Amino acid sequence: MASDPSPVLPSSGEPAGLKLVNRPDDQETIEHAYRSLEAKLVRDRPKEDPAALRKAFEYAAAHHASQRRSSGGPYILHPIEVTAILLDQQMDMVCLQTGLLHDVIEDTGATVEELRRIFGEEVARCVDGVSKLSKINIYSREERQAESVRKMLLAMVNDIRVILVKLADRLHNMRTLSYLPREKQERIAQETLDIYAPIAHRLGMGKVRLELEDLAFRYLEPEQYAELTTQIETKRLANQDTLQRLKDTVEKKLFREGVPARVEARVKHPYSIWQKLRRQKIGVEQVYDLMAIRIITDSVRNCYAALGVIHNEWHPIPGRIKDFIAIPRPNLYQSLHTSVIGPEGVTFEVQIRTEEMHRIAEEGIAAHWKYKEGKKAQADDDQRIAWLRQLVEWQRELRDPSEFISTLKVDLYPEEVYTFTPRGKVLALPRDATPIDFAYAIHSDVGHTCVGAKVNGRIVPLKYNLHNGDVVEILRQPGHLPSKDWLAFVKTSRARNKIKHVINATERVKAIEIGQKYLEKEARRLGVALGKVNKGDLESVSSEYGYSKIEDLYAALGFGKYSARQVLQKVAPNQVPQPQPEAPKPTPAAPGASIAAGDHDLVIKVRGIDDLMVYRAKCCNPIKGEAIVGYVTRGKGVAVHSTNCPNVQNLMYEVERKIDVEWARSTADCFTVRMQVRTDDRPGMLNQLTSVLFNESSNIRTLEARRDESHGGDAAIVDMTIEVRDKKQLERLLSALRRISGVRDAKRVL
Repeated sequence: MASDPSPVLPSSGEPAGLKLVNRPDDQETIEHAYRSLEAKLVRDRPKEDPAALRKAFEYAAAHHASQRRSSGGPYILHPIEVTAILLDQQMDMVCLQTGLLHDVIEDTGATVEELRRIFGEEVARCVDGVSKLSKINIYSREERQAESVRKMLLAMVNDIRVILVKLADRLHNMRTLSYLPREKQERIAQETLDIYAPIAHRLGMGKVRLELEDLAFRYLEPEQYAELTTQIETKRLANQDTLQRLKDTVEKKLFREGVPARVEARVKHPYSIWQKLRRQKIGVEQVYDLMAIRIITDSVRNCYAALGVIHNEWHPIPGRIKDFIAIPRPNLYQSLHTSVIGPEGVTFEVQIRTEEMHRIAEEGIAAHWKYKEGKKAQADDDQRIAWLRQLVEWQRELRDPSEFISTLKVDLYPEEVYTFTPRGKVLALPRDATPIDFAYAIHSDVGHTCVGAKVNGRIVPLKYNLHNGDVVEILRQPGHLPSKDWLAFVKTSRARNKIKHVINATERVKAIEIGQKYLEKEARRLGVALGKVNKGDLESVSSEYGYSKIEDLYAALGFGKYSARQVLQKVAPNQVPQPQPEAPKPTPAAPGASIAAGDHDLVIKVRGIDDLMVYRAKCCNPIKGEAIVGYVTRGKGVAVHSTNCPNVQNLMYEVERKIDVEWARSTADCFTVRMQVRTDDRPGMLNQLTSVLFNESSNIRTLEARRDESHGGDAAIVDMTIEVRDKKQLERLLSALRRISGVRDAKRVL
């Protein structure tokens, strides 16, 4: 499949150069689109020879001539639009040629060797880096996504222009997502929100990130997007006069104080507002930084001078002053932020930066790959992609695709805290990071031997959440090893992976020893002379179970993944009697789940294995239709968790304990689900909520309503336990509840 999300539809007839057979009007459309692109290049870069761009266009147009997008237009228009985005970012010619050629390897007969011969090594390498893994035999969508992202990260390390083209490609795809079926829209939008927007953030590309987030939000939550944008526009129009007066006042004050600057008014983006509403459980009217003033001046000195002018005119809000000039974010974003109480009690945010800081904030790393007249762009971005090199190194050890994607999201997490070593070195960590994360950020050995920590001179628990400006000292003990309990509260994937590595090694040694003893004990009980069994027979049985070594089979037995009797039946089939068929055991149900008594038809089963006990984990109580994963527990059978369960990543430190499970059958049984709804505190609300449940034929087990005092007493919280048949019914219920006027949030509680 092409990087265009739309399936490529062949047009009628055979391709003939740049012509599209039976569609003469397409030729004119294509030529017009390209002429506009070339004219912009000539206008913006009068010394640049457009011949290289024309060469790439003609090659791409010829190879894509028989292909069309789902919108019905010629496919070549997509690479042209991607290149236009790159041209707006003032990328170099290698980047522009890559934009035009980025799909030819995957979707046409073009090869890397041919591109290298015609366009040179740099272009060929970049096009190959952007191409997806279409020929590798990867089975699940999750694995396919993980491998694609792995390749993308590795390609980014070799040449950052690969991701610049990839982001432009994804941005145009998101702009044209309306032509795809709803299911594909949601999948692509979610991937954009999970992977591409955070990468754009980490590269400092603010404009691209914000547009990607807003477009993804539009397709993932269309009703809430429409309602929120209407509210934003209404509030903007209502405050337009106030905002203009503020802008005029700021300009006059700065001019009077001799601070050269231009002043802009900024409206907060819909996705950013939606995140704040969900996080703080508030309404749009309570968002104080919906509107903001941005001051752009000529020097760092004048940035601080402008801050003084603002604070001299209006009262600053305590705790809302942030200095990202003195301590830049990891993506090198720099700016001063402050929030003040303006005239008539109106609160608003002010951002202050230099022209160079503003350019970096908008374009990020792209600003350093800009075309420079008479000079090739220099690859001096090592500081900007140092985090990326570390990320690739840490992710190499992860074998499980779901774990890779999950930990990647943590590494791309946009909010940081800035901490210091006792010697003054700054370490940026994710929000809510702990001293353990801090220790592993310094060195693996410091993390392994950590037994305590001092923050600002006083001893704190290892699960303590670090804050901006904390000075952290790690207390160590030689020979100490990390605890499995640490996995419950560490935040960085580096710390998590290092802890898992040590635990894996220790657990595996124990499991091999236990498994070998278990097999020997069962052999004695059944009268099998295990000492006389050919080693080759054990190796072949190991291979049959998917293991390359006998030790791996022992480890699986030690973890309880298989029974020793099963193995002995394969090793010595003539000595071990085959088990007599017996009535299957019912799947133990999670407490409260409406599984019919005496029902012996299993709701969940382990793929390929019939004699393991399976039960749904109490922490997440998965329901039919949810993606699930099994985790082997010693002596208890297989615990089944939702893949979204917060405990899954903590449990899956040993990949060998993970086991494939699936919903075994259609069932009329119901599953209990806990839900929480936050609403306005007004009469009739409870009646509206229960009416939605009645219309969906969902039974209410428990219901409790109370006033939410944390938000001024104007809100209420309704906790309920209900019965649903499957995930789809739950999604319909949540969607219907959120549509009720006055409902601020509705969610499932794990």
